[in-house]
Amino acid sequence: MQDASEYLWYGLSMTLDTREDSIDRSAPVSSMVFRLDPRSGVPTYLQLVHQVEHALRLGYLTQGDQLPRVKDVVASLSINPNTVLKAYRDLEQKGFIGSRPGQGTFVKVAPDTVGLPELTELRRTLVAGWLRDAAAAGLDEDGIVALFMSALRDFHDRPAERRPSRRDGRRRGEGVA
Repeated sequence: MQDASEYLWYGLSMTLDTREDSIDRSAPVSSMVFRLDPRSGVPTYLQLVHQVEHALRLGYLTQGDQLPRVKDVVASLSINPNTVLKAYRDLEQKGFIGSRPGQGTFVKVAPDTVGLPELTELRRTLVAGWLRDAAAAGLDEDGIVALFMSALRDFHDRPAERRPSRRDGRRRGEGVA
């Protein structure tokens, strides 16, 4: 059974494929499939880095998950192996991933994030509410991004005592009641 979802973030997209069956049973299966946007102006290796970082922050990748093998990324995207190695080296220097000789590249540490059920609900309310209203007001994608980034900066500029806090103690992987 295949359950694939595509996520877009700043022009970078990734598909997380949760297939449990593998054509090549001898090869480890990674749930991450990279997508490139050649029109974005973002270097290819950075697109790969950003996609892994975003998947970690959103809880799609967790500690112990395997990243795609370099040769698989090269074959699927038709890019130079050095590009993938550079992206993986960057992620390794940041402490996110590590290589296991003969086994592959794995997530070493993932940042704390809210649970996937809560992220899903937040995304649903964002799409059904604010994004729908912004589009209905006539904003295009660039306008929506600009407005959101402006509001995010304003939110972070607010004094800490006026920002909402998470007092209920929920951490990664815990659902909402």
